Amino acid sequence: MQLDIRLPIGLLFTVFGVILVIFGLVSDPAIYQTHSLGMNINLVWGLVQVAFGAIMLWLAYRGKKAKA
Repeated sequence: MQLDIRLPIGLLFTVFGVILVIFGLVSDPAIYQTHSLGMNINLVWGLVQVAFGAIMLWLAYRGKKAKA
């Protein structure tokens, strides 16, 4: 049995991305005005990480399905 590295990478990025998205949604918008040019950087990068994690999980699922 071989470990598909896409599965733990997908889980890691998805979990951290969800944490960032939640933090970005509940944090005070005033902290983003001076440090990140008014852009909610935690929300944006959280969504990017969730998307990347979902792609990795989908690829792991597809690879597991192809082997069976």
